[in-house]
Amino acid sequence: MEIANKPPVAPTESDASWDQVIEARKGIFDINLKEIWNYRDLLVLFVKRDFAAQYKQTVLGPVWHIVQPVITTVMFLLIFSKIANIPTDGVHPILFYMSGIAIWNYFSACLFNTSNTFVANAGIFGKVYFPRLVLPLSTVVSNLVRFGIQFALLLALMIYFALFRQIPIPINMGWLMLPVLLLMMAGIGLGVGIIVSSLTTKYRDFGILIGFGVQLLMYATPVAYPLSFLKDKSFGWLLSWNPLTAIVECFRHVMFQTPDFQYGTLLYSASFMVVVLFFGTIIFSKVERTFMDTV
Repeated sequence: MEIANKPPVAPTESDASWDQVIEARKGIFDINLKEIWNYRDLLVLFVKRDFAAQYKQTVLGPVWHIVQPVITTVMFLLIFSKIANIPTDGVHPILFYMSGIAIWNYFSACLFNTSNTFVANAGIFGKVYFPRLVLPLSTVVSNLVRFGIQFALLLALMIYFALFRQIPIPINMGWLMLPVLLLMMAGIGLGVGIIVSSLTTKYRDFGILIGFGVQLLMYATPVAYPLSFLKDKSFGWLLSWNPLTAIVECFRHVMFQTPDFQYGTLLYSASFMVVVLFFGTIIFSKVERTFMDTV
């Protein structure tokens, strides 16, 4: 009796039931935000991982988030206040510098940490599937812990100056703007960061450039000086093209009621954030399909 060799038959839908099907994206605009929300538990795990890995085998742990702004504030106080004698819009210099450093550190951390998403996590991306945008989003969230520590330090200093230097704390409805300003900082940092991350898959030089560029950008942003100091300078108008300028100035205005701030200037920063997030997400979505071949 002969048994004929028959080709294997592919299983039909009745043979197996699948609860999830992973398919390649068909276009650069095919971004599934619902899928990212479904992986929110993974996002929380990445946030915990980043926090634990950052302080593993360190002596001071999260205290470094206090040491760094304190040392920077002392340097700014010496150079910009004592030597250069730059005014601080009527705000005590320590509070002025500390507030600028706190909001700037959040932006720079979001930008720098998201800019190497593909290179730093190539091992994870090559082994398991999940929405790649979860990783840069987790970086933005984990940096909120760092900002929270530095903001608490700023509040402690404000309370100290209120009790012992009779400098009042101007708490008002403007403080409700703080989450909006943080969201704008996070959006710009995330958008620029994922663009740089997409470029570094082929051109590693951008990873070096971003570290150097962030340091220079800080001095092109009114972190160590008020915008009013450059009002009458011939090059002062250049700072108005920096989308971070209005955010930093608004942050100080909310915290200390500094004069001459126009809330309308935030429209440019918000527009820039939307544009950079839009193009950043498109570029990121396009690169994630092929980056394993080049990273």
